[in-house]
Amino acid sequence: MSDEMLVQYGSPTLAGIKTGNLFTCPYTDRKQTMRELRRLNRRLGPKGLRVLPLRYSAERVLIYLYRPDRLEKDLSDREAAELLEKAGYRHENATQCVVELIRRLNSCTKKDLQSEFPHEIGLFLSYPPEDVRGFIAHSANRSDGCKLVGTWRVYGDVDAARKTFEKYRKCTESYCQQWSDGVPLVRLAVTA
Repeated sequence: MSDEMLVQYGSPTLAGIKTGNLFTCPYTDRKQTMRELRRLNRRLGPKGLRVLPLRYSAERVLIYLYRPDRLEKDLSDREAAELLEKAGYRHENATQCVVELIRRLNSCTKKDLQSEFPHEIGLFLSYPPEDVRGFIAHSANRSDGCKLVGTWRVYGDVDAARKTFEKYRKCTESYCQQWSDGVPLVRLAVTA
């Protein structure tokens, strides 16, 4: 996994304006991937960031770039905590929730992943709890009640979501430009 991929798919998290980003990347050797992730964590840890593999498939790995302190705050939100509890999470701390998310992602077969994907994952990505609740409630037909589709499906505050989508887009555009201009990953990652 390259630094460029982290910039391309995780700029809002690197910039400190989003709790986490998910993306997949190719891999050929699981041990080599783990070495790369340890190297990234040594570099990004002092900035308050962590990079974890959530799920391996035959040729790709699902990566979670996130800010643990911010995730703790997000998951402590009353509505988020209720959603997690209803989904069966023992919500003692964010780390335990991430471990449970990994367990759930890995307990789904590839075929089941479409239907059994843990929809509460939006809470780990800065999605508003009201939108995660709407997505879960309308899981059979996600267009029911959906007011806007962008980074996530919006069931609540459309104006706030539009502003957030635009902020994420501008951040990614700016970070990708800075990366191509030679700014290293460690300088792009802010301490938040």
